[in-house]
Amino acid sequence: MKISNTPQARFNMIEQQIRPWNVLDTHILELLTVVAREDFVPAAHQALAFADLEIPIGHGQCMLAPRLEARLLQDLHVQKHERVLEIGAGSGYMAALLAHQAQSVLTLDIHPELADLAYANLQKAGLNNAQVRVADASQDLLAEGPFDAIMLSGSVAQVPHQLLEQLRTGGRLIAIVGDEPIMSATLFTRVGDTDFHSVKLWDANAPRLENFAETSQFVF
Repeated sequence: MKISNTPQARFNMIEQQIRPWNVLDTHILELLTVVAREDFVPAAHQALAFADLEIPIGHGQCMLAPRLEARLLQDLHVQKHERVLEIGAGSGYMAALLAHQAQSVLTLDIHPELADLAYANLQKAGLNNAQVRVADASQDLLAEGPFDAIMLSGSVAQVPHQLLEQLRTGGRLIAIVGDEPIMSATLFTRVGDTDFHSVKLWDANAPRLENFAETSQFVF
């Protein structure tokens, strides 16, 4: 089932969900009108393309709620000259948004079927500066690093040091970090060869990225 009035639904998403969630960067808001979110939503869920919820895309994965995607994008502050790594390609929507902002994007997914979906969607969108790869970001080191910016499109209990090491000095990584019921969008900045600065930006929960280590739970 498709949306009968797509432009109005997109406008409502931006004005009623995203802008009230402190996404006020005019470039981000304009980008959300340029990249057709509905083209990255599975056909079975087309009616939910602009809804304030997570949309299933298979393999237990989902697209994040639009306001969460927009806020992460705004707070990473990607620039045109930058090389970006995304963890969790999903349907390719976030990679598409990043590709409009960055020089190049490498997006990873642990599921070959989702990587294929993301690649197909990005090709249909005409975005040739976004590369898709099947990889486990919790384990694999990437020869393309270091990156200027890294986005985790899902939550982790903690960001592994080896992933932070993929940042160049001055580079940023944004992720939703912690355990339910309270997680926080956290921005990490590499300020030196071995030094990193982190700041919690806002609270939000998101589904877990696979294979990243969980916080140890002690039972007494």
